[in-house]
Amino acid sequence: MSISSKNVVEGIVRSPQRAMYKAMGLTDTDLEKSFVGICHTGNEATPCNIHLEELATYVKKGIKDVELTSRQFSTIAVSDGIAMGHQGMKASLVSREIIADSIELMVRAHQYDSLIGIAGCDKSLPGTMMAMARLNIPAIFIYGGTILPGNYNGKPITIQNVYEAVGSYNSGETTIDELKNIENYACPSAGSCGGMFTANTMAVISETLGLALPNSATPPAEDKRRRKICYNSGKMIKNLLKNKLRPRDILTFESFENAITILNAIGGSTNAILHLLAIANEARIKLTYNDFERIRKKTPYIANMKPGGNYLMVDLDKIGGVPYLLHKLISKKLIHENVLTITGNTIKDNLQSIKILHRDSFHKIIRPLDTPINKFGTVVILKGSLAPDGAVIKISGTKIMKFLGRAKVFNSEEDAFQAVLKNKISEGDVIVIRYEGPKGGPGMREMLAVTAALMGCGLGNKVALITDGRFSGATRGLMIGHVAPEAFSGGNIAYVNNDDKIEIDIRKNKLDLLISQNELKQRKKVWVKPKINSTSPVLIKYSLLVGSAANGAVTNPTFANQTKLKF
Repeated sequence: MSISSKNVVEGIVRSPQRAMYKAMGLTDTDLEKSFVGICHTGNEATPCNIHLEELATYVKKGIKDVELTSRQFSTIAVSDGIAMGHQGMKASLVSREIIADSIELMVRAHQYDSLIGIAGCDKSLPGTMMAMARLNIPAIFIYGGTILPGNYNGKPITIQNVYEAVGSYNSGETTIDELKNIENYACPSAGSCGGMFTANTMAVISETLGLALPNSATPPAEDKRRRKICYNSGKMIKNLLKNKLRPRDILTFESFENAITILNAIGGSTNAILHLLAIANEARIKLTYNDFERIRKKTPYIANMKPGGNYLMVDLDKIGGVPYLLHKLISKKLIHENVLTITGNTIKDNLQSIKILHRDSFHKIIRPLDTPINKFGTVVILKGSLAPDGAVIKISGTKIMKFLGRAKVFNSEEDAFQAVLKNKISEGDVIVIRYEGPKGGPGMREMLAVTAALMGCGLGNKVALITDGRFSGATRGLMIGHVAPEAFSGGNIAYVNNDDKIEIDIRKNKLDLLISQNELKQRKKVWVKPKINSTSPVLIKYSLLVGSAANGAVTNPTFANQTKLKF
């Protein structure tokens, strides 16, 4: 059965359904109109989402003013910041799949004709966009907006500063009073973490993909413009319904190339690779690591944004936001400007209707393309004997391009974190954290507590870290994640021993374990696959279903880019 509200409300046999709608205040006139599902991920778990229910009221008003019928519902959203550094982080990536699945179920059950999704935290953004691509009904994405920066000693600070202050406190460089003050002032408002971390990265990508209104990604969460964005999105859905414009009309291979380009130009989060692969999977677009590396090598890194740089999302907003970035990239033919967007127009057409200023003072935030921060993009795919299927590093937060060190191996994030706190990590070490991949975690935890502690104690640029887990968008340093195959699946990271030499060569895209093939074979023979590291039903189910990080760590292997997925 195709998705249509008429399946639910038309005909004699649907009298019971109409009665239930009338119990909620709808009239026969309301039931004759197209139904728009409004999904938000609002909750009291995180400042990223605390305001989303209020934003939904402005979407409802826009829908009402174009004479459509809105039906609001909500779904979960995990706070990565609060789940970070303990077992709760195992729920984070899993939540992306649950968000997508729950939105699909609500829309299918109630046969909504279109969908507007409002999301504010790391996994709720891609989860919502995945559902839109999967359902393929007219849909619009709305970002909840960035948090405002905190202020401490006259300098802007973010949640990244708090995590790094924990490390500097443990090394004796920060007092308990200083740590408490940083904690008190870092997060002054509603909104997602303020640097070019995962949520803001995915917000920029949502606009670049064409799923969100032009100029909608960068206004802060509590800015009045965000209410107008919500209202206008509510009105815009009527045009999408009228023109039968659907997500897969917008999510073409070229639009994903645009997204990869802007990811590298802004120095965005490595998590965006997982999420773009997952969204492409739902859109039935074949996207691989080769596409990321091909585009990276022709994309200059131009955004001086935290965590690798100095500025925040609010600073990008002040100089023109995503349209400013797109205009610069189009000037060098780095963006496909004729791809379609939810406005019904192309990126090129949208930009013609936006006043874009160009001032020399903007160059401290976004560098000119001819004098970039780096000639090449920042999200690098590495391969080699330690990661035959690939691994990921963001180089905007490190100047080290080559590293040779001896392994210090840990079978969990907690063990590695304790080693850092107890000063058991030395300059030149290669910290290996394994059994934290999608299956092995289960859940592929982020390692911000460890990486921030390393930075805070002064080792961030003196060691390397390699894991089959993930990193926060706030991570910086020589930190390599997404190692595939993961240890739980028998990837070579499972066979690393303490004091093994590991070589990293970013310019050559290499990540190698320097042992002989014979030694590797011997270690494989004695390796015993561990049991699933959880008693949680939802995590066990996820471990059984999830695929490789190299394919987006999705639980739905149906479409083109998952044909080689192994379970």
